[in-house]
Amino acid sequence: MTLREAEKGWGGVYSLLLTPYHEDLSIDYDLYGEYVRWQTEQGAHHLFSVCGSSEMSLLTKEERIRCASVAVRNSCGHKVVATANTALSRSEQIDEIKRMEDAGVDGVVFITKGYGSDDEIIIRYITELAEHTSVPILLYEAPSYRNHQISGAAYGKLAADGIIQGIKDTTCIMEGGISDKIRAQGKSCVMNANIPYLLESLEEGARGVVATPSTCGVGILRKLWDAFADGNMEMARQYHADVCSLSDVIDNGFNASAKYLVSLQGIPMKMLTRGGSEKRLNDQALKNLRVWHEAAVRNGLMNA
Repeated sequence: MTLREAEKGWGGVYSLLLTPYHEDLSIDYDLYGEYVRWQTEQGAHHLFSVCGSSEMSLLTKEERIRCASVAVRNSCGHKVVATANTALSRSEQIDEIKRMEDAGVDGVVFITKGYGSDDEIIIRYITELAEHTSVPILLYEAPSYRNHQISGAAYGKLAADGIIQGIKDTTCIMEGGISDKIRAQGKSCVMNANIPYLLESLEEGARGVVATPSTCGVGILRKLWDAFADGNMEMARQYHADVCSLSDVIDNGFNASAKYLVSLQGIPMKMLTRGGSEKRLNDQALKNLRVWHEAAVRNGLMNA
């Protein structure tokens, strides 16, 4: 499968969607819709609503469903996926899966819920959940849980059985991590969340990227993707360096830092988060983000 073939299916560059808040930390759904449309204009192949960058664990079930619904309505024809098994109990997970499907998502995402260290348990858990949806399924090794990473063997089994279409790998290593899944992916799409090893993973056969810089700089990721897909390795290496730099600059105070960069590009998103990450952004950190953004504009990487 080529990268061009992958992006037409479940591979490609995903935009992780931030959650914008009003001053009282209620969700600004109008701005959310504007932000979703902006992300499609920046070049994302697909949209990932209700993810770690969305602060999904700090949203209520009703908020998660509504975010997914708003993303669908403003997706401009792009595929929308959303995490659907965040709830604690199995019955609540099943209810959310059905309601996400009713909201119109093109696919649901299942997090591994801490079962990743046992192949038999994770395979059974995902297979049983899959019986409650008719839309395609992606996996996400959500790092907010311990034992969240699954083996290449377990992933390969789920992919070979047609249970899942892909995975957001968060192992952050090659051998013993994403490489094991790439070798077992078959017709599915293994997608990297780790920016330093992104180019290396694409060279090994990864078929997508689902990473935090996409919240505010998905256009740069798309430039990297297109250069690599077209065989222009010199430009791919340059864009990879640019994405590594972006990843570093937003690491302090994420995801408030990403919201600030979004605001600098014309989407008036407040830095407010329910997790309080904005409290880590002092004047020096904000200046650092502005300097980086100004350079990105000069180099044609971001909007003014």
